[in-house]
Amino acid sequence: MSDTPVNLNKVRKARARAENRARADANAVQYGLTKAQKKQAKVETSRIARELDGKALETPTDGAKGGTEKP
Repeated sequence: MSDTPVNLNKVRKARARAENRARADANAVQYGLTKAQKKQAKVETSRIARELDGKALETPTDGAKGGTEKP
């Protein structure tokens, strides 16, 4: 064995960090996108919305969603 004492508290915390990291990696693969992918999707969505808003013929002023409703 080694002549230096082992700090069991550090070993326990290192093991817990490794387990948490492994669980986080598994969740990232299973559930989500990376931060960069989320940002890219948000940018793309806003670009498409701006493009469609720019192509609108008119904007309803009374808060209606468009259409031909009669009062």
